[in-house]
Amino acid sequence: MKHKPLWRISVTTTREAEDAIAEMLGSTFGCAATSYLDAKTGASMVTIFCEARPASGIRKAIAAGLAQIKRCGLEIGAGKIQIAKVPREDWAESWKRHFKPLEISSALLVKPSWSRRRPQKNQAVVILDPGLSFGTGQHPTTAFCLREIARRRKTGTSRSFLDIGTGSGILAIAAAKLGYRPVHAFDFDAEAVRVARANARANGVQSSSKIGHGDVSKLPLRPAQKYDLVCANLISDLLIAERRRIAAQMNCGGTLVLAGILKTEFSQVQKAFEGLGLRLVCSRSRKEWRSGSFRCSAEKN
Repeated sequence: MKHKPLWRISVTTTREAEDAIAEMLGSTFGCAATSYLDAKTGASMVTIFCEARPASGIRKAIAAGLAQIKRCGLEIGAGKIQIAKVPREDWAESWKRHFKPLEISSALLVKPSWSRRRPQKNQAVVILDPGLSFGTGQHPTTAFCLREIARRRKTGTSRSFLDIGTGSGILAIAAAKLGYRPVHAFDFDAEAVRVARANARANGVQSSSKIGHGDVSKLPLRPAQKYDLVCANLISDLLIAERRRIAAQMNCGGTLVLAGILKTEFSQVQKAFEGLGLRLVCSRSRKEWRSGSFRCSAEKN
């Protein structure tokens, strides 16, 4: 059976801006982006693959995204945009060369199915082959969320978990593997939900996690179900706009993990959530990104 080709969208840029461009492309297409460095030229190529032919105005939309990244103070370099149709097999094999196992902590290992890496004793393993959804654990924002999930679990105690904008489902799967119950997750993109559910089945956690379609802007301000740990790996504008709905999903004494935030925009996000009575208790910066965990101001870390 012959596989349909994929569409490859690439942007030539600098190491400084590659993460920001990968996030922008991921948000635009709802797919995972990869970055490769040309050792000879020093330039980075950020690439994304999708099944559907890009819309006629997509080049213009990407150019606008690049302009926004440049306005944030990042040097984008050439910023050359390339769009081409490629065989699906080329895309699959390239992932096997570049997607390596990722050890989050002594409690959690994320690896592709083709890896022979063995986990440590009592280390939970998430098997995740890249699909057409964002989230392999390689991006700094996803990695921060995974570390917080592993760090904030409590052995022998059932803690509830919600993932807002689940993408590949990696955070929900990791939470289920680490013993969180119940585990709920949703995404606005129907394809992401399909991929996340398939990944949950592949990891044997389909019965201990519930993944569905949802819209952060429709979250209830007075939900019947609240959670001990809530992750929202979204763009800054969406985090700020929907801060009340996002924060409302937390249990009293729970933790809210916010990611997907450029360093230059983190202070705005922090101020918005502190205005709701939350305080920053943990933060990490890597390259152009900064992520943080928040708790009620009266609670201790």
